[in-house]
Amino acid sequence: MSTESDVVRRLRSAGCVFAEDEARLLVAAASGEAELEALVSRRAAGVPLEHLLGWAEFGGRRVVVESGVFVPRRRTEFLAEVACSLARRGSVVVDLCCGAGAVASVVVGAVPGVRVWAADVDPVAVRCARRTLAGTGAVVCEGDFDVALPSTLLGRVDVLVANVPYVPSGAVGLMPAEARLHESRVALDGGVDGLDVVRRLMGVAPRWVVSGGWVLFEVGVGQVESAVAVVEAAGLVPGVRSCGERDATVVLGRV
Repeated sequence: MSTESDVVRRLRSAGCVFAEDEARLLVAAASGEAELEALVSRRAAGVPLEHLLGWAEFGGRRVVVESGVFVPRRRTEFLAEVACSLARRGSVVVDLCCGAGAVASVVVGAVPGVRVWAADVDPVAVRCARRTLAGTGAVVCEGDFDVALPSTLLGRVDVLVANVPYVPSGAVGLMPAEARLHESRVALDGGVDGLDVVRRLMGVAPRWVVSGGWVLFEVGVGQVESAVAVVEAAGLVPGVRSCGERDATVVLGRV
């Protein structure tokens, strides 16, 4: 393999839709012929491009991702944008289920003077998030759900955003191989109807979020009605925002 066109041909044969773009990135990442061969072989075998590069592009930023870590989706940029629209200078924002810190990185970069905490149960994802958010002032915590957060934030959070897993358990096996074989199942599986973690989120949100504050999360379009009912059952005022271009749906609850 000696040219970028050779890489494109191999990637295209393996079914990579964006073979030209991926080839350019892999060639740039490789330190030599041997490393390029290894990268292309692994990509052709189905390893996510982002895991090979060590980063994913999200909201115009590079998010560190290691092997096995959930790769932030482009649709979730809309969740980050909605969170940014709700935050102000001095706002306390928590990115729960933060993964590699994608949403937190957009918020801390877009809202001057915002104070950001991010938390996740996966130690590898937390390591990635700490690298992603290094130098931003954001605090990254490791632990199970909101247990990871410091008690000093109780009743003080203005915006609680969570990219919770929402794929129904029975549908995880139908996901693309890149996700189901190379990402942690805990980052994908939302239970029987996909809303188990949403229910958990709404169960804890009222004690963290200040009166008048917001909690928001992403769901599939077919889950909106049920998700809104979960928000209402928690005593919050629900809302829904959508982005057709990115096929993204965000459900909000106002405390």
